Amino acid sequence: MLTDAAVKNAEPREKPYKIADSGGLFLYVAPTGLKSWRMKFQMLGKEKLLTFGPYPDIKLSKAREKRDEARRMIREHIDPSGARKRAQDAREQEQVELSKLVTFEQSARRWYDLQKGRWAPVHADDVITSLERDVFPAIGAMPLASVTAPIVLKALRVVEDRGAIETAKRLRQRISAVYAYSISEGIVENDPSAVVGKALKPLPKKGRQPALVDIDEARGVLVAAEASGASPITKLASRLLALTQSRPGMVRSATWSEFEGVDFTGEQFGPFLPIWRVPADRMKLALDLKEELAFEHIIPLSWQAVDVLLAVHRLTGRNRFVFPGQRHSHRPLSENAIGYLYNRVGYHGRHVPHGWRSSFSTVMNALAVRRKTTEDAAIVELMLAHVPENRVKAAYDRAGHMERRRSSVRNGRTC
Repeated sequence: MLTDAAVKNAEPREKPYKIADSGGLFLYVAPTGLKSWRMKFQMLGKEKLLTFGPYPDIKLSKAREKRDEARRMIREHIDPSGARKRAQDAREQEQVELSKLVTFEQSARRWYDLQKGRWAPVHADDVITSLERDVFPAIGAMPLASVTAPIVLKALRVVEDRGAIETAKRLRQRISAVYAYSISEGIVENDPSAVVGKALKPLPKKGRQPALVDIDEARGVLVAAEASGASPITKLASRLLALTQSRPGMVRSATWSEFEGVDFTGEQFGPFLPIWRVPADRMKLALDLKEELAFEHIIPLSWQAVDVLLAVHRLTGRNRFVFPGQRHSHRPLSENAIGYLYNRVGYHGRHVPHGWRSSFSTVMNALAVRRKTTEDAAIVELMLAHVPENRVKAAYDRAGHMERRRSSVRNGRTC
């Protein structure tokens, strides 16, 4: 037979389980931690289930009283279950009680823990960071059942008002995914964010990323950004982005372990061939290529890029990330940090972080035409980490042309 201590100490497991008492009475323990008293019995040759209610609202002694009363009714050929309605009422009450206990943040973190193994580390970090920054402060502490569509919309309007329309749409999708998980777990029945999508602002029509393709004007972006009062880490990330024509996500999530041949101590001698080796799983590749070593992206570094690394190493050399976030040093720089910096110094709608890739492509292709080295066009595409459709050719190209790329670096250019 059960004891009060045994009931109190029953811990949830991955799957629901029962702990028997006596006379058909047992304690049902759900994976969510909810405990309820139940009893199996037979009536007219059919097995039935009787639910007495949740623990600790109903103590062990009270559950036994209810069991004894049910057994008395059975002896008198009375069905104590009250047919299906009582069982349905109990299930509904259990769901109501559960939805009052589980907050949005608790459920969101469980959903995130289940999903993050499917995602690249950078994307996983983006997901949880966006929820912690924009969603949890607004609805994280609220019970799931208490969150309504207007409350969700109000939280997303704050994100829209700072100009992050695409971010607001992604956040709505993530909120909806949390509710889909919670519905499947039986915690809630409805997704309040489902209808919110139609109320959000439409995305602006997509065109080319704004970019300055005149080299003097492009340099002006860096001059203005670095004369601002922004964080030194953000300004250095901006400069490395321009010098390596990489994607913004590659720079802001770069780790120190990815850089080779850079003398951070000043005590080494000899020729160095500094490179940045970006793992394939951090590249914008088809999912089936992300685990292939041949598709890592190797960037030969100019002396200017090495200078940036030496400068930032004095600030963040003990961190994992080269450019950690200002709020959380164990996480990378915010995805909007560099873009907001360019907006603040007068380049809103004229140049964005991703625009350095267009600047590089335009300048270098024009140079190849003037010098009649049109074969360099393929190398420019390689430097931009564009993967050809032919997988074998793509793997070969990504490993090749290094000497031609290094010659440009030695000549002071950043290709």
